[in-house]
Amino acid sequence: MKTTSITSLLPYPKIHFTKRFNISGTAPFSRPVKYLTINCINSSQNGETTKNLKDALTGMVDEKVEELLNREENKVLLDGLEKATQRVEMAKKELAEIARQELEAKLLKDYITQLETRASEIAECQKDILEARAMIEEAERSLNVGGDARRRDATDGDEVTRDEERVESIKAASLSAIVGTLAGLPISLSRITSSSELILPLSITFISCALFGVTFRYAVRRDLDNFQLKSGTSAAFGVVKGLATLGGGPPLELDAASFWSHAVDGAVYVSENLLIFLFAGVGLDLCFKLRILSPFPIDRSISETDKI
Repeated sequence: MKTTSITSLLPYPKIHFTKRFNISGTAPFSRPVKYLTINCINSSQNGETTKNLKDALTGMVDEKVEELLNREENKVLLDGLEKATQRVEMAKKELAEIARQELEAKLLKDYITQLETRASEIAECQKDILEARAMIEEAERSLNVGGDARRRDATDGDEVTRDEERVESIKAASLSAIVGTLAGLPISLSRITSSSELILPLSITFISCALFGVTFRYAVRRDLDNFQLKSGTSAAFGVVKGLATLGGGPPLELDAASFWSHAVDGAVYVSENLLIFLFAGVGLDLCFKLRILSPFPIDRSISETDKI
């Protein structure tokens, strides 16, 4: 070790500087490393002296640092240190990128797992849908078969019902025609002089009462306790037939005698026909209630009970 004292550097003799150089074989440099030791002793409290000392020390330190930095071996070390720092920064960036990629890979793996789970759920749902569709198709086929059978039965039933309705209407017409003709027979007998004259009025009464029987059955239907409906049907036929009979007589003249004669004849004809159709209506109503005839429409339950 070599020591150098400098006492004449500053104007105050009590400031001592010691320069020390140390050479060590274990240092990483091939050249000796110098250590600068400065011992400052100043008993004065003058501010200007302290400022000069600081300036002097700052200048010496700056010069020493500049000298160290300007050396070739230190430049090489600094360059290596800078490159090493850059490599460290690059390594940090690569590590961050790797961590980010690992996080993305983990998220992607979780997403794939979710997709696989949903795919299995979708497959199960599709399987259930196919099973439900097969069941629906089977039910539709069953319904179609049953519907076809019911339609065939209904068609057959409708044909049977229509035939039965026709038969019942014919029975009602026949019964009404017989009752009405018998009720009008005394009236017709009172107006003829020979039996040949009886054919036309009885034929007209028979046909009118037959039509009345069919109309009465379809008009009254199953409302057998409705007296107004039944009497109104009979009255309508009686009034129409009575006025038609009056119209077939002598023409109306413009005098009081003719008016009075037609009024009396009209009242008589209407009353006679009302009596005929009332008898026919009473006969039909009695047959309905005794279940000799079936009102419209035919009630299957009543028919089966009658058969039993």
